[in-house]
Amino acid sequence: MSRGSEALSRKINGAKDLSAVVRSMKALAASSIAQYEQSVESLQDYARTAELALSVCLREMGSTAHDTDKSGTPTRGAIVFGSDQGLVGRFNEVLMEFAVRTLRALPGDTRCVWVAGDRMRELVTQAGLPSPTYLAVPHSIDGILPLVDQILIGIETARQKSHVNEIYVYHNQPLASAGYRPVSKRLLPLDAIWQRELTALRWVTPTIPEVISGTRASLQAFVREYLFVLLFQACAQSLASENASRLAAMQRAEENISDVLQGLTRKFHRIRQESIDEELFEVVSGYEALSKSGPLQ
Repeated sequence: MSRGSEALSRKINGAKDLSAVVRSMKALAASSIAQYEQSVESLQDYARTAELALSVCLREMGSTAHDTDKSGTPTRGAIVFGSDQGLVGRFNEVLMEFAVRTLRALPGDTRCVWVAGDRMRELVTQAGLPSPTYLAVPHSIDGILPLVDQILIGIETARQKSHVNEIYVYHNQPLASAGYRPVSKRLLPLDAIWQRELTALRWVTPTIPEVISGTRASLQAFVREYLFVLLFQACAQSLASENASRLAAMQRAEENISDVLQGLTRKFHRIRQESIDEELFEVVSGYEALSKSGPLQ
């Protein structure tokens, strides 16, 4: 075997190994998407229960249910869910561009930023936003709960120490067909429109329950659960979108590797055939030379 064919053989084996890695990453991304999407769906009933509980509290407390901040200049905090790992295309850049564009269109100023993902932290700094608080991206469903608790504590601290009166969350949301899109939602303040919408919810039975242990304390607890659900869903949707982006990148990589592998294989076969033809030509030439020289004495 010639040096050229040996080098091609090594390249072919390397491409096959890389293809196996890509297939494994595709399978991992696909399974991750499923578990995150299932977690979002499973929270729907829990979110509905929290809304109904809030509805009962709001009916009992009336117009004084949840006071919103009346200060003149809005001061806000932003929560941005990005990624720690690569192979996701422009997953972080698309979300950051959307977040910066919408934040700058709002009145007031942004004082606090929380970012999930090291890559997103770099983009926040480059965009000129306040120095962000870094949050590690969870790698499983079990990791979302402590992350959300950490964010809720950070929000309460920011409201008390930095006088933040608005909180927005930004994340990528998976699409039904393929891919994702950046979305945002205002978590706080819970304004009059929010109160009216929840108050208008119909209870599932003719008898509306009563709040026993103190309406205001119950309201605060249910509001925290409500925010917990929204943040959990946002994080899970971001993780599903990240894996969908990675799956698409792996599919493109697999196609490119397949094309390269086909090209290398054709070239290897051509070189191999040329080598065989050369050997046959040498055998035929030797035979003809021996035939012309006559029989050996």
